[in-house]
Amino acid sequence: METPKGLRLHFGLFGKRNAGKSSLINALANQNISIVSSVAGTTTDPVEKAFELSPIGPVVFMDTAGIDDVGDLGQARVQKSLSVLEWMDIAIVVCESGFWGEHEENILKKTKLNGTPTIIVFNKIDLRKPEAQQISSLRQRGYRVIEVSAVNREGIGLLRDALIETVLEKTEPDRPLMGDLAKAGDTVILVTPIDTGAPKGRLILPQVQAIRELLDAGAKCLVIKEDRITETLNELRQPPQLVVTDSQVVLRVVKEVPEPIPITTFSIQMAYSKSDLLEMAIGAAALTKLKPGDKVLIAETCSHHPLKDDIGRVKIPNWLKKTVGDLDIEIAVGKDFPLDLTPYKVVIQCGGCIVTRRHMLARLRQAKAQGVPMTNYGVTISYLQGVLPRVLACHPDAKAAFDKALETL
Repeated sequence: METPKGLRLHFGLFGKRNAGKSSLINALANQNISIVSSVAGTTTDPVEKAFELSPIGPVVFMDTAGIDDVGDLGQARVQKSLSVLEWMDIAIVVCESGFWGEHEENILKKTKLNGTPTIIVFNKIDLRKPEAQQISSLRQRGYRVIEVSAVNREGIGLLRDALIETVLEKTEPDRPLMGDLAKAGDTVILVTPIDTGAPKGRLILPQVQAIRELLDAGAKCLVIKEDRITETLNELRQPPQLVVTDSQVVLRVVKEVPEPIPITTFSIQMAYSKSDLLEMAIGAAALTKLKPGDKVLIAETCSHHPLKDDIGRVKIPNWLKKTVGDLDIEIAVGKDFPLDLTPYKVVIQCGGCIVTRRHMLARLRQAKAQGVPMTNYGVTISYLQGVLPRVLACHPDAKAAFDKALETL
């Protein structure tokens, strides 16, 4: 249960009110973790349910409001459910047997558009059997169709098997944070300042992930604070194969680490792992065209309590102001993300350490569809500090994309 949600597969259940979505989650988990009622509309907002689904491992199931909800409030709930659909690893469309229709077809249109693997579940077969022709038609379209009775636990084993097969066949494996930047025997220095944003007694998640991946790769990992860079380099018999630094001290690290020692940042590696680094590099080129008064969106996926030197709400705005002048900066927190991005000249997204890669790619897809450049915290900071070409050198394709974007602006 300690596995971060950002490292879990996310399965979303979508369907009309009272189709049995919550009952289905309880049946899959083999425990009562969702409130079940015969009253339509019991689930009013997307609710995350984290548990272990053998043999997949730690997962998150997202229980959503009915897509046939009515009224102004009901339509707001529907939009919330559909926004969740954008970033699910697998969508489970739940329909009461015998009642397949327009609402379900609309969900399939959206999953097809997003390329989301989809399983169709006909629930409540203890009350009514689905039409054989309907099932055959859906299967001919390439969908896995499972018949279940959540209340009687009938067909749940088949649904688990379908989930496992879909995970193995159609979901993208996690992209390592460090990629292929280090191999067995390499020496890697991790520069990790301990600031007010670091959890008490612990390191932040990307730093922990980097340490574990480097150890798994057989590399030698040195973890130091920013005031020990020169000392550590002088003590080594051979230069390190790589230096990874927190973005907030990247300027100091670049000054103290001589070329040609490669340097990158944890946040740039997060862009590689969680999103699309090429697109983040292209988005950074838009920062060169910002003018005083332009509107900028800074998006955080977590909803932590703001700190006095908060990176997203204080430091980046201050660096932007120093470089560009006064800007109209808005902050989006948690899973709230504006549907209309067109007012913004650029979106600056956090690393997304607590959400999935599919979630981050969904935001990027939305921005691209509206013609709005997107970059991330680390790329932005490195650009504002004047060191982006140096720290992107570890990713030649991304550096080339940034250079080309500058030429075309």
